[in-house]
Amino acid sequence: MKEEIRIFFTSLMFYTRIPSPIKFDYDPDYINKATRYFPLIGWIVGLISFGVYWLSSILFDTSIAVVFSLIAGVLTTGAFHEDGLADVMDGFGGGWIKTKILEIMKDSRVGAYGAIALVLLFLIKYTSLLSLFTTLENQPPYVIALYFVSYHALGRLTAINIVFTSVYSREDATSKVKPIAKQHGWKEIIGAYFFGITPLFLLGQWHFFIVLLPLFVTYLYSKKYFEKWIDGYSGDCLGAVEQIAECVSLLTFISIWKFM
Repeated sequence: MKEEIRIFFTSLMFYTRIPSPIKFDYDPDYINKATRYFPLIGWIVGLISFGVYWLSSILFDTSIAVVFSLIAGVLTTGAFHEDGLADVMDGFGGGWIKTKILEIMKDSRVGAYGAIALVLLFLIKYTSLLSLFTTLENQPPYVIALYFVSYHALGRLTAINIVFTSVYSREDATSKVKPIAKQHGWKEIIGAYFFGITPLFLLGQWHFFIVLLPLFVTYLYSKKYFEKWIDGYSGDCLGAVEQIAECVSLLTFISIWKFM
């Protein structure tokens, strides 16, 4: 149990800016095992975003509350995944061979492709959340909280599937994501799926599971694309998939409410 607690807090510190309340020695093996809690971190980020949204909606219009919720999510994770998306767009937009793509992605500067991608990302998130919560305005707060938790957890589950089924592309042993790329056991897979899919059960209606279909397509296409160009994935690739999957989840939820 003590080791499991350390693994969880390793996951919390690695994927967010939230400090651990307990002190323990760094162990790369914990980062590898922490993948089982990656979707659970989505619960935490989602609940923090919901809390900010709910408090802001008391004082401001829904549109402003949505902006504050997005800011809360970015601050909680330190824009960890958004940075990955920007790097991927710059790398694959400006590079045509593996070494060049990886070199561009490692550059800390944000280029035109990355900047445009971030603008479009937040535009999609903002309009999607605004549309969804306008539809849900008569629903109790816990339902809205479940949607926050769901799209954050599903985004992370989609990204971690690439870790489970593909190979790490970079040969740089100093990469902070390198420990994640080791072989994973059944605990990591079961844990990730449990925390990733449970929010859909809590929503209480079968048709919300439709979201898994476009997410599977997102995972499969991303995996094949990355393997074609860089023979696997990098940490930036995981961040990009996570953010894209969040948008896919939100857009699917909107479609479900419109047609079901």
